[in-house]
Amino acid sequence: MKTNFKTKAMLSSVAAILLSAFSPSLWAEEEVNIYSYRKPELIDPMFEAFTKDTGIKVNVVFAKKGMLERLKREGRNTPADLVFTVDIGRLADVKSAGLTQAVESDNLNAAIPSYVRDTENHWFGLTQRARFIVVSKNRVKEGEVLSYEDLAKPSLKGRICTRSGKHAYMVALTAGMMAHHGNEAAEIWLSGVKANLARKPQGNDRGQVKAIKEGECDVAVINHYYMYKMLQDAEQTQWANAVNVIFPNQAGRGTHMNISGMAMTKHAKHPENALKLMKYLASDEIQKMYADLNGEYPVKERVKLSSHLARWGEFKRDTLDLTNIASNRAEAIKMTDRVAYDD
Repeated sequence: MKTNFKTKAMLSSVAAILLSAFSPSLWAEEEVNIYSYRKPELIDPMFEAFTKDTGIKVNVVFAKKGMLERLKREGRNTPADLVFTVDIGRLADVKSAGLTQAVESDNLNAAIPSYVRDTENHWFGLTQRARFIVVSKNRVKEGEVLSYEDLAKPSLKGRICTRSGKHAYMVALTAGMMAHHGNEAAEIWLSGVKANLARKPQGNDRGQVKAIKEGECDVAVINHYYMYKMLQDAEQTQWANAVNVIFPNQAGRGTHMNISGMAMTKHAKHPENALKLMKYLASDEIQKMYADLNGEYPVKERVKLSSHLARWGEFKRDTLDLTNIASNRAEAIKMTDRVAYDD
């Protein structure tokens, strides 16, 4: 009888331990859930480092598209604590849909420059992308193209290649021109760029560089990290080596910048862990790691650049508040239609 009693007591204790170990209330304190448009290989190393340093597990759901619709559909039942995406437009869309919450953190506000975070603290930039100009080494004279405004010069007629004017990166650039010059002047500029196109807008940013190499055009606008990636590819290095890189508007406002960023969801189940991860990613050490892995610029300018980025040297960044660009996006798309940019 004693043996049976002891055995039952022991089994009860083991069962209690197992139940508590798998209790959602306990495990919930040790995880954070993310919906991400960023490819796993670009962000997993930072999450692994975070888990190693804090013991908090990071669960990531990667999606190529449909994140906004999924968050709307799930509502308060969403498991997502944070969203990670690229382009100011996508971050602004998630906020506008009422799917994010303000994050009050003196640490984040001090770490991340004001122009790359939401004025109401709903989203925060993590890395920056320069939208620079590439030109043929053989067919474009030094000093011929120095600014975005130069893209509308009559001397470039039939010499420019770009991707669709409605792509998020091109929309952001047009929205930036609107912020700096006003809508009327920006539309005249966009019409001028349209008149200078060598072909109908098509392909991705790497495709524009390839087109320059093959002689289809002489000038293109691309995000800098595509050049970074092409220089690591045996075939595409030939395309990259055919062009010179120009950081536009260095005598004025500086080069247009976009971001990758993060936001805490409105219905986050683990807000404390989510905030810990946000702060972690804003630290100097992880900013450098993030930028080195992705070939992007840290949002914190004091962070040392990788040798790959340092090859292009220091440059002046346009510090226009990205909320300004976000507010111009809808009109920028309409403007693209009015000038028949993609036709």
